Amino acid sequence: MKIISWNTNGIRATIKQGFFEPLFEKYKPDIVCFQETKSTPDQIPEHLRNYSGYFSYFSHPELKKGYSGVAIYSKEKPLSVTEGFPAAILKKYDMSTDPYGDPSREGRIITAEFEKFYIVNVYTPNSKRDLSRIPLRHEKWDPAFLEMCKTLEKKKPVIFCGDLNVAHEAIDLARPKESEGSHGFTKEERAGIDAIIKAGYIDSFRHFHPDDTGVYTYWDQLSRARDRNVGWRIDYFFVSNKLREQLISASILSDYYGSDHCPIEIKLNL
Repeated sequence: MKIISWNTNGIRATIKQGFFEPLFEKYKPDIVCFQETKSTPDQIPEHLRNYSGYFSYFSHPELKKGYSGVAIYSKEKPLSVTEGFPAAILKKYDMSTDPYGDPSREGRIITAEFEKFYIVNVYTPNSKRDLSRIPLRHEKWDPAFLEMCKTLEKKKPVIFCGDLNVAHEAIDLARPKESEGSHGFTKEERAGIDAIIKAGYIDSFRHFHPDDTGVYTYWDQLSRARDRNVGWRIDYFFVSNKLREQLISASILSDYYGSDHCPIEIKLNL
C-alpha cells in the first residue's frame, strides 16, 4: 500500500498549474491526504472532486473561506470517515477561546477508518511569527491530537500524516541556529513531537533515514529558498509501533513541485 501526504497551499492553484492529476498518474497512490486545500468541495471541478478510481472526502472551515482544509482520496472505500476532534476531547481541551478563532472548526482533521488501520490527516495550526499561538499548540492542540490518536489506537493501529508545522530536530531544517526559538522550532512545539514518539509512534522518514541531511518538505517561496534548498522538514508520516514490521519505505518527493511543500510518501505491506 502506498500513501502520499501533501500540503498543496491551495488545491485550486495546484489544479490550475497542472500538478493535481500528474500526482496520481506518476505515483499511483492507494491513498492521498491533502492539507491546506483552501477550498470547499464545490469549488473543485467535479471530475477532480470525484477523481476516477478514488473515493474522496473533504473537511473545510465552517466560517473562514479560502483557509485551511484537508481532504482524503482513497481507492478503497473507508468503513467510516469523521471530521475534527471527538466531542469528549473538545470538552477536555476547549479551544473556542483562541483569539484567532477556534482551530477545531477550521477543517484541520479528517480521519478514515479501514479494516486494518485508521489514517488521520492533519493540518496543525501555525504558532504565528510572534509565537502568540504557542499556548494553544502546547497546552491544547498537541495533547488533544495525541490523545485522539491514542484513543483510536485502542481499536486498531493508527497512521497519521500531514503538515505539523514544526521541525523536530536540528537536522530537520537548514538553519537551526538562526531559527532556534522562532515559530516552527520552539522547545514547546518540538516537545509535541517528543510526546508523539514517546507514545510509541514512529517517525517513518527518520526510521529509514536517521542521519540524512538536506532533506526538507517546505521552502519559503518569497526568498526562493527551494532553489537554494534552505528548507524545513515539517510534514510527517507517523506510524503506530504495531505497524513497524509492515513499514517498507518512507520518502520525501522533493522533485515534485506545485506548492511551497513537496509530497511525502510511505509504503506498507498491508
